Amino acid sequence: MSKAISSFEFTLKSRSGDQTLTNWLYDELRSAILEGRLAVGSRLPSSRDFASQYELSRGTVVSVLERLQAEGYITSRVGFGSWVNRVEPLRPAGHAAATPAYIRRVISTHKRRPQPWVDVAFDGGIRPFRIGVPAINEFPSEVWGRIAATRARNFRPWLKNESDRRGYRPLREAIAEYLRTSRGVRCTAEQIVLVSGIQQALDLLARLLLKESDPIWMEDPGYFGARIAFDHVRARMIAVPVNDEGLSVSAGIKICPDAKGAYVTPAHQFPLGVMMSVERRMALLHWASRAGAFVIEDDYDSEYRFEGPPVPALQSLDNHASVIFIGSFSKTLFPALRVGYVVLPSPLIDLFLGFRYRTDFRNSSFDQAVLCDFIVDGHLGRHLRRMRKLYAGRLAALMQGAKQHLGGLLEISNVRAGLYTIGFLKNEMTSRQAEKLAAVEGLEVLAVDRCTLRRPDPKALLLGFGGFDEAAIQRGLVRLTRALSQ
Repeated sequence: MSKAISSFEFTLKSRSGDQTLTNWLYDELRSAILEGRLAVGSRLPSSRDFASQYELSRGTVVSVLERLQAEGYITSRVGFGSWVNRVEPLRPAGHAAATPAYIRRVISTHKRRPQPWVDVAFDGGIRPFRIGVPAINEFPSEVWGRIAATRARNFRPWLKNESDRRGYRPLREAIAEYLRTSRGVRCTAEQIVLVSGIQQALDLLARLLLKESDPIWMEDPGYFGARIAFDHVRARMIAVPVNDEGLSVSAGIKICPDAKGAYVTPAHQFPLGVMMSVERRMALLHWASRAGAFVIEDDYDSEYRFEGPPVPALQSLDNHASVIFIGSFSKTLFPALRVGYVVLPSPLIDLFLGFRYRTDFRNSSFDQAVLCDFIVDGHLGRHLRRMRKLYAGRLAALMQGAKQHLGGLLEISNVRAGLYTIGFLKNEMTSRQAEKLAAVEGLEVLAVDRCTLRRPDPKALLLGFGGFDEAAIQRGLVRLTRALSQ
């Protein structure tokens, strides 16, 4: 058996007045082994070190260790020391302890799980066709590793000067240049605040900008993560319909003209995949300016557009400081990189920073420094160009395979962007029925009715293709055909 070696001192409980030293030490070590506080294979200190650490006589320690070995709790060998054996864990006597009152209060207050995920199990690994999964195996990890190693070797010079609560300044400058060039965003590094991702950005903005019962326009169907953030502050979400031109501003004005704000995904609407027209963009900005409302623009995967020219951000058209632009690198690079950004109108910067400071004093500067070098050295641009070509090929494989296998069952949308696409059911199934049958076949598709507020079930599924090669896509389509044919 391999033995875990540790120099940590082990905490012993106080000895009661009627216990001898020998019985006290024996009871403490035996309980620690049975309760798992001393793990199987843990190396115990030598009797001499043990006696010194706990101010005991060596004879007392030796006597206790010999008794524990005789009863099978530990194994001791001259020259090798003593270590913990595998034993049956201690079972508590009688009924379990009652749940503390404060935990019962928390349970009763927060008993609702986020509604989109009430009956979803997030386990079993990544399966076709999970949305939002990039091609992690294609990421240039060796390049990233070299940059990280260089930064780690030169740790102090760059880290000791970092004090800006917005995040690592060179990275903010690199992001500002990237956004100005690729997305037409009008910003400086001072307007950018680095966060852990889109969800943290939404959570902070929801708590900063909205109070209980404040109305906010939501695309219907729309992004479930935004719904979770706005529901957390008990805002009143106003379901505004989406069609081929994006969110219907005229419908929003008719339903709730005095909303405090709006949340939109104009470059690649989630989940329908459409792009908001210029007319709708201008109408939205005009309404926001007139109503004194904010607009949160979620630019979650706009880098991956496979046809037509790049689409400028809604923020690039804003002349009244109405738009707050958010994005992240989790899909462009890899999900474990928890770096996102918020581009704030100048008057909102100090308020946002002050609010964020209540829960988060500092940024993860090391990851930010590595990402900065990755961008500045040109690796991000090269990676995005290569991934656009790869993802375009995977989308083409998905659409061609769907024509071959899913005719009459699922019609794939003609959207040419992002890491997922939408398929409309043609077999009379509901979205949720199709999702469940696909899960039985080992697939992970997302029922679009999880994204709706008031809209009837669109009877559609979201299929991610970015994280799966063409062979996996073809195998997945065969299984999906089997599921939808029932």
